[in-house]
Amino acid sequence: MIPTVAIVGRPNAGKSTLFNRITKERRAIVEDFPGVTRDRNYAEVRHFSRPFLLVDTGGYEAATENVILSSMREQTEVAIREADVIVFLLDGRGGISPSDQEIAAILRKQDKPVFYVVNKVDSPALEMEATEFYGLGMDNLYFISAEHGHGVGSLMEEILEILPDAGQETDEDEVRVSIIGRPNVGKSSLINRILGQERVLVSPIPGTTRDSIDTHFIYNRQRYRLIDTAGLRRKSRVDEKLEKISALQAIKAVSRSHVVVMVIDAEKGITEQDLTVAGYAFEKNRAVVIVINKWDLVNKDNTTFGNFSDEVRSAFKFLPFAPILFVSALTGQRVAKIFKEVEKVFEQFNRSIGTPALNRVLQEAIEKLPPPVFHRKRVKLFYITQTGVRPPTFTVFASRSEGIHLYYRRFIQNRLRDAFGFEGTPVRLVFKDRKKD
Repeated sequence: MIPTVAIVGRPNAGKSTLFNRITKERRAIVEDFPGVTRDRNYAEVRHFSRPFLLVDTGGYEAATENVILSSMREQTEVAIREADVIVFLLDGRGGISPSDQEIAAILRKQDKPVFYVVNKVDSPALEMEATEFYGLGMDNLYFISAEHGHGVGSLMEEILEILPDAGQETDEDEVRVSIIGRPNVGKSSLINRILGQERVLVSPIPGTTRDSIDTHFIYNRQRYRLIDTAGLRRKSRVDEKLEKISALQAIKAVSRSHVVVMVIDAEKGITEQDLTVAGYAFEKNRAVVIVINKWDLVNKDNTTFGNFSDEVRSAFKFLPFAPILFVSALTGQRVAKIFKEVEKVFEQFNRSIGTPALNRVLQEAIEKLPPPVFHRKRVKLFYITQTGVRPPTFTVFASRSEGIHLYYRRFIQNRLRDAFGFEGTPVRLVFKDRKKD
């Protein structure tokens, strides 16, 4: 699993600025006042010598009755627990605060590497003043300016030296299935119903599951690893500009999975967060099963099922291949069908097709709809071959691959789906120029 680096510290220490500097993207919202980043923000960083997940956190404040600050404090504590390496960012121009002292006390108890970094130090004079931070009890300080980049490169070199390798899930016989969704949609209840036992804590309080919980079991003589995840936090309504979604656990779980079970609350319907969570699975090219839970609580008539199905398909246009199930974890209604679908979509996710059969389908597709014209010449498609599984990946060799429009790519994908039964899995299609002799 990809290692995690968390940036923690009190509000306005420059955490989001450092996050943006390291990721080389302006992903985090940066404002010149405390408390901007309320929930954890994350990014997969892959431009260094080894990949890692970088987490930006809301500021940590000492004991407070402010609801928002208390939530930010809680998110920071979660990020600390989840991280492999911690960057404790201090405000070089603000001096030591009670929050800094409290964070330092917490970090001293952690059995993991911690980098104590003093930010906003962009001159020798400020570096001399910042030595007061040694009073927090650490042996080594790093002086940087996240805004200008001073010292950030050296800091990253040292972090990368001790960063754990991205562990690979090596058991090829095991199918990994993650259960993701918003808080309180019934993920843990579904798992308990599937397993027939109280394997994971079930509570009506959103966010009960704080860490991913792995459960191993066998279904139809196939070994599975079931990954329950923390529910994604609801968006705060205090200031829409500063909204963030706490989704680190879901991202990690999706990265580890072959199949993602996306759980939606039938009573509350589809929300923007549901679409965001499903988008993670789409970006990772995972097989997906959409489960509408609490279907027993919905008032129904003859059109309810069809209308809801149409609504789901319309909302999740980017997942046209994902099967939809309507279940009730409470009553057990149709829950048994979930793993029948998981079994089916994983088989497709891992399916291989011979080159002769692929090229017959490609030729039929070309005859039905010739490739587009590009720079006054029609693009030629020479042959197709499968170059990967999980998901099925196909490479088509062409005369001018840049001339293949999106509509034609989708046309070929759909022909492959229809011909080989890939209706339940993403299909990756790569067009390449054939090398000339």
